[in-house]
Amino acid sequence: MPAISPVPDSNQEARAAGFVFRLYVAGEAPNSQLALRNLKVLCNDHYRDDYHIDVVDVLLSPERAWTEGVIVTPTVVRLNPEPGIRIIGNLSNTDQVLSVLGFAIQAND
Repeated sequence: MPAISPVPDSNQEARAAGFVFRLYVAGEAPNSQLALRNLKVLCNDHYRDDYHIDVVDVLLSPERAWTEGVIVTPTVVRLNPEPGIRIIGNLSNTDQVLSVLGFAIQAND
């Protein structure tokens, strides 16, 4: 089963996952919660059990966001596989998010 945790990189399960994301949120803000929900759906649909999501609440850990240069929430950073990708927003535009992540969009015939 995929892992979603508030604990960063030290998690061995995160290192074993093929796709690793870090989502920066601002507490329970609606866009932050929507981004988490959308990221979970995308990962479940496209990565099955081969992903890990670290959630960083910038209200509780502002230094983590500062260190990574995150100044806007929600922001998702794909850490693995490289190259890293950063997406800002609530991930509602699924086609655009999938395109940025490298998935081909199939036309509905």
